[in-house]
Amino acid sequence: MASSRDGEDNTAEMTSRDKQVLNQIFNPGLPYGDEVETEDDTSFLNESNSEKVQQAKELEIQGVRAAESGNVDGALGFFQQAVDIAPEWPSAYNNRAQALRLKGDIPGARSDLDKAIELSQGRGTAACQAYTQRGLIKKKEGDDDGAKEDLEKAAALGGAFAKQVLVALNPYAALCNQMLSGVLDKLRAGEGQV
Repeated sequence: MASSRDGEDNTAEMTSRDKQVLNQIFNPGLPYGDEVETEDDTSFLNESNSEKVQQAKELEIQGVRAAESGNVDGALGFFQQAVDIAPEWPSAYNNRAQALRLKGDIPGARSDLDKAIELSQGRGTAACQAYTQRGLIKKKEGDDDGAKEDLEKAAALGGAFAKQVLVALNPYAALCNQMLSGVLDKLRAGEGQV
């Protein structure tokens, strides 16, 4: 458990930072620190589960550290323990999904993302991240309509990266970007008039 010099518990701050680092490791294409302003993710948990959730958060931190050191199998083990201790905590499923995706277990990742969305009731940071991840998986699989639906939900929850991907999925935006790139390439090549 992290403590400041004055003895205060800084676990929540570390968890937020560590989640950003984990997100960057598992999703290098995502902008670092893509913050989502939402209501407290624990708002739907009852008070009796809070100790288990705190234990799960600690395990998630250890999973982040394992991932930072390149130990995806170790990270997966910590995330599995977090799920086992607090099976109602959506963040644990979301993090395990990221590790499963890295291991190539796309069906397992999708199942965990579905569970994270269900448990979060489509609210909060875990839902935003799960919708984004699931949308990216659907996009990679060629399901552009499904990807768009999930990314729109993530964008509505404040996900800046989801908004960027939605723009790229828009055929008019893609055509506009292609035309603008062509103009810029000609200007860089010194062709003067475009």
